[in-house]
Amino acid sequence: MDLGLEGVHVLVTGASGGIGLATCKLFLELGARVTAHYNTSRVPLDDAFGAKVNAVQANLKSESDVLQMFNNLRSHDFGPISVLVVNHGIWETRDAPLVDMELSQWEHTLVTNLTSSFLVVRGFLRQLRDASEEVKASGNIVFIGSTAGRFGEAGHADYAASKSALMYGLTLSLKNEIVRIAPRGRVNTIAPGWVRTPMAEEALKDATVVYRSLATTPLKRFATAEQVATQIALIASNSVSGHVTGEVITVAGGMEGRLLNQPTDVDVNAV
Repeated sequence: MDLGLEGVHVLVTGASGGIGLATCKLFLELGARVTAHYNTSRVPLDDAFGAKVNAVQANLKSESDVLQMFNNLRSHDFGPISVLVVNHGIWETRDAPLVDMELSQWEHTLVTNLTSSFLVVRGFLRQLRDASEEVKASGNIVFIGSTAGRFGEAGHADYAASKSALMYGLTLSLKNEIVRIAPRGRVNTIAPGWVRTPMAEEALKDATVVYRSLATTPLKRFATAEQVATQIALIASNSVSGHVTGEVITVAGGMEGRLLNQPTDVDVNAV
């Protein structure tokens, strides 16, 4: 099936690993022109793609960096951006119940995951406003959310809150705003559960983490980065998803929620 992405300019943030890298690869295979954002590590992009992508560096927490990134992209041969994939973000590996969480951790996560997304989306919408009708016709935003934003995640309330804001507050607001700029513009979210990426591999070596993650998942396996990338491409395609906007698509094997209690946590004689 032709997804209609030939020649479309796609910007992927956080592109140097995991889901971002797989997403860039798939969009290239589909004929898109790809700008791959990175903050600190360009090497994976150079190793994987060489000059096939336009690699751009920016600290997305910095308003000036984001403004400069979009100013530079205006003059690039790829032309204006039609599709924005907001993929960057952090997850603190150490469990920190909110009662014990430092304010610095909360602020760092919210700025890195949420405020930076605001800056990137604002920059994208401003350049889309000035773009041609052809560019506007394929204009859309794809946020990368998380099952943490849907079900919560004990010990990681900062991350869950940042993803919920993207998945619901921003997605549902922006779907109504983007059409004032691009009448066919769309905004959606892809929300993965655990994905087998280099960042997750260490945590998934723990059998307890694996069990708790899959206990309510019918398919009993984790997604690959390529499977998530496929959903991103499908929702970004006007040919396939041109009448889909404001949706959160969960890619988590049918997960129904979080497993809160182990057998030893429940006194069966007291219930």
